[in-house]
Amino acid sequence: MTEQKSTAPKAPKVDSTLSKGLQILEALAAAPRAKGVSELSRDLGLTKSNVFRLLQTLTVLGYVRPTEDKRYQATLKTWQVGRAVLENFNLRELAAPEMQMLSAETGEAVYLAVADGLGIVYLDKIESTQPIRTWNPVAGTAPIHCVGTGKAILAAQYGRMRGRLDGNLKACTDRTITSIEQLDAEMEATRARGYAIDTGEFRDRVRSYGAAIYLPDGEAVAALGVSVPDVNLKDGDEARICALVKQAAGSISKRLADS
Repeated sequence: MTEQKSTAPKAPKVDSTLSKGLQILEALAAAPRAKGVSELSRDLGLTKSNVFRLLQTLTVLGYVRPTEDKRYQATLKTWQVGRAVLENFNLRELAAPEMQMLSAETGEAVYLAVADGLGIVYLDKIESTQPIRTWNPVAGTAPIHCVGTGKAILAAQYGRMRGRLDGNLKACTDRTITSIEQLDAEMEATRARGYAIDTGEFRDRVRSYGAAIYLPDGEAVAALGVSVPDVNLKDGDEARICALVKQAAGSISKRLADS
């Protein structure tokens, strides 16, 4: 009786050095503060000599930089690589149908935004058709804790960003959340309802509503938002806009999962 050979495909070999280097980079990118060799060694289960050697390589390549207290942190090069990947998703094209829907349904300014450190950057927008309107340019920025799109993204990754925000909640208006305890409660409420509300926290008398767009792994990659001068709001408008924004962001997330 001849022995039959298995036809099951072999699992690809994983380069252990590359794998460990990426582990270190991911740990630093997710950390709210710089980390030392010993801390990384303990957290990742790697030897100190391994961690130190790989940190030197990542530093030479520009992905990591040492701090004055002999710790290490990820550089913006990591963000640039991620941003390039995001561009290849063609997120603007992917979000365009939902942005057009929100514009048609509300007549107000519609924004597509991504996180950038402790702020957000507007990737795309559709102008308001109202006589009284809000204005933020494409490539414009806003603090992540002040606007609907930013708060929606922040709520999805608050655990790893809270430490960076504590003590850095700058006021833009008298309605801006400047207490970390208040922000804790706001993030909990945002997660529970599935959308974020800015009550004039970035610009006086301008309200904005945002919902996060998720990758299949649960990462909030962007957010859709609608910005409205409060004088344009009639009874029931806020609840309707929030439901539309949540629905639109959910549709894009589903398309990303199916792509």
